[in-house]
Amino acid sequence: MADFHQPVLLNETVSTLNCHPGGIYVDATVGGGGHAFHIFKICPHIKLLIGIDRDEDALLQAERRLASFKSQVVLIKENYSQIKTIISDLQIKSVDGVLLDLGVSTHQLLSSNRGFGFSAEGPLDMRMDREQQITASDLVNTLPEQELRKILREYGEERHAASIAKTIVRERKKQPIKTTLELANVVARAIPFSPRPRKIHPATRTFQALRIAVNDEFANLESVLPDAVDILAQKGRIAVISFHSLEDRIVKNFFRQQSKSCVCSPRLPKCACGQIRKLKVLTKKPIVPTAEEIRMNPRSRSARLRGAEKL
Repeated sequence: MADFHQPVLLNETVSTLNCHPGGIYVDATVGGGGHAFHIFKICPHIKLLIGIDRDEDALLQAERRLASFKSQVVLIKENYSQIKTIISDLQIKSVDGVLLDLGVSTHQLLSSNRGFGFSAEGPLDMRMDREQQITASDLVNTLPEQELRKILREYGEERHAASIAKTIVRERKKQPIKTTLELANVVARAIPFSPRPRKIHPATRTFQALRIAVNDEFANLESVLPDAVDILAQKGRIAVISFHSLEDRIVKNFFRQQSKSCVCSPRLPKCACGQIRKLKVLTKKPIVPTAEEIRMNPRSRSARLRGAEKL
């Protein structure tokens, strides 16, 4: 079980959520149950933990990991963007905490048949929910060059997006690009050797961008944040762990906006927006892993935790 996924910032996350006996918590990206298990370890007498995930493999692992707390756990296969509907269907009025651990799990990265990574040959898939129709192969082999370029630039912050998109389109005319290693090799050929990043594989940002596009990750995040706040009880807390600068920016800006009582232009003589302040930001700066955690789990190095409390 330990090698399914190593969750990051465990103590910091549970502390941010401020879990207490009798509380109801939503782990909206339950994965293999790592954070959820730690919640029970720190606070075993919570009333209920609702675990949501799109990945069936993750839910099966979470079920095994949380077996000792079975009576206090509900696991649901769904997109976390449906969090409000899920809570309503469970006839729960409000919850005491919501956790979002964004990005891809170790299990997904290392499973060659899932297509998230390129350490081994595998199908170009990248779907978190394998019932979803669109795969990374569909995007790579059908999108116009301009759209591919936009995805790579906006979601991967890839400065060689134009060259990569052009090379992909040229290569797929010869034959479809179907596997992870085929795509990684195409991307490597598209980037001049001298400006290549030294610490990461040249295809890393391309794979990241395609994964975000396949799973519509940014749109789902923008959708879930206001709904998560709506279902929180007064003094309930939300904790979000991001691994991508654009994800972190979405969370930071949302928390900042919801912590203001007015978002009008300073040019206006008086407030006209009618906004009600909903959140108190708990993290002026994001909480990051310690040097020791990064040493033990190098994948944690880009993690950023932000938290807020509902007023």
